Amino acid sequence: MHAATDSRGVVELLRGFSIELNPGDLKTLHAAAERLDHGTEVSLAWIPGSNPMDMIVPAASLKRAGHIPMPHVGARHLENEAQLRHFAERLKDAGVDRILIIGGDRATPAGPYDSSLAIMQTGVFQRAGITRFAVGGFPEGNPHIPEKMLNEALQAKVNFGRNEGLQLSIVTQFAFKAQPVIAWARAVRARGIDVPIRVGLAGPASFLTLMRYSVRCGVGNSLHVLKENPSFARILTERGPEPIIRELAASMADGDCKLIGIAGLHFYVFGGFKKTMDWIDAERSLTDSGHT
Repeated sequence: MHAATDSRGVVELLRGFSIELNPGDLKTLHAAAERLDHGTEVSLAWIPGSNPMDMIVPAASLKRAGHIPMPHVGARHLENEAQLRHFAERLKDAGVDRILIIGGDRATPAGPYDSSLAIMQTGVFQRAGITRFAVGGFPEGNPHIPEKMLNEALQAKVNFGRNEGLQLSIVTQFAFKAQPVIAWARAVRARGIDVPIRVGLAGPASFLTLMRYSVRCGVGNSLHVLKENPSFARILTERGPEPIIRELAASMADGDCKLIGIAGLHFYVFGGFKKTMDWIDAERSLTDSGHT
């Protein structure tokens, strides 16, 4: 693998990334509207305990600024069908054409919906003209759901999407190692799932912040990397996810591109939006100038 080829792959992966923001952080949303590349996909997180309608105004603002809002829909957080219908109509009015449907980390559903598929099957968003659905992918599993159940659920959502003519994609949970992501993507493709995959990565953040979110999100294998490899953990905190992106790019350049089908990267900004964007801009500058 030549460094030039490697760097080109990094540049490609950093082009057209998506990013997750907190819809309640108005200061960051205003900064994002100005700083992000035109047409950036911005997922708006459903913060547990918050009102989903709080995503409407930020979504509309991002749309007016030339970006693509993708609000989260937490199945287990929805209280009833009336709330679901109202939410879908308000998103439609805000110009939203895509959503990220998540199960929602909640032991007992607040209403009648216990899964992403249950929301898809209602047809509520489809009737509102929203037919682009992203769903979650878990390269390192989910601490609350057995792997077999995760695989079956993903297959069911893909099958439903195909039958209904939906534009489906997958956004993965973040990881600190490329190999689990590559192995998971290969396994997904081997099961005949060919929808686009965005690989989730944590933007630059402190060691303690990364550890805290790793524990919360159940990123088990990656958590061991942080604990057992201090030098690698230091690289992640000082240089961001560049080593992971480089490994992904190398794998794709070695002929895995069709197999893995990575459509781009998705950044979780645990260390803050500005810190992540400063890192992305610096990395782009380095790789574009051929200094990596």
